[in-house]
Amino acid sequence: MPKNKITTQSYFIKKLRDSGYYTDRVYSRYNDDDPRKWTVVINPGTDSVFVTCRDNGEWPYRGLYEFGDNGLKIPRGYHINTESTEVVTKHLHEFNVLPGGINNNDGTEQQSQKKAERTTKG
Repeated sequence: MPKNKITTQSYFIKKLRDSGYYTDRVYSRYNDDDPRKWTVVINPGTDSVFVTCRDNGEWPYRGLYEFGDNGLKIPRGYHINTESTEVVTKHLHEFNVLPGGINNNDGTEQQSQKKAERTTKG
């Protein structure tokens, strides 16, 4: 599968992290006959929204994402069929799953103010 496609797990995670979401891998070893390719979790510990990519290589099922949080914020059985991470983040915003408090580059928590001051004072 080519790189830099929304159906590539690492690319999907990078784009969500770039948008400010804490995103982590959950599972990517589905059987070759299984249409599921990988699962990630968005904002674990707060929103804990699981996203599973389904991709059979052909439209309309290329770029089909199933969202699940047990019906707390996102309706059960909610799916998005897209090839754009902007569409994914738009839907997350609509369901009040918001980014925040995370380093956009690597998904780590931002430094506290005191720790940052100690680091700069040397």
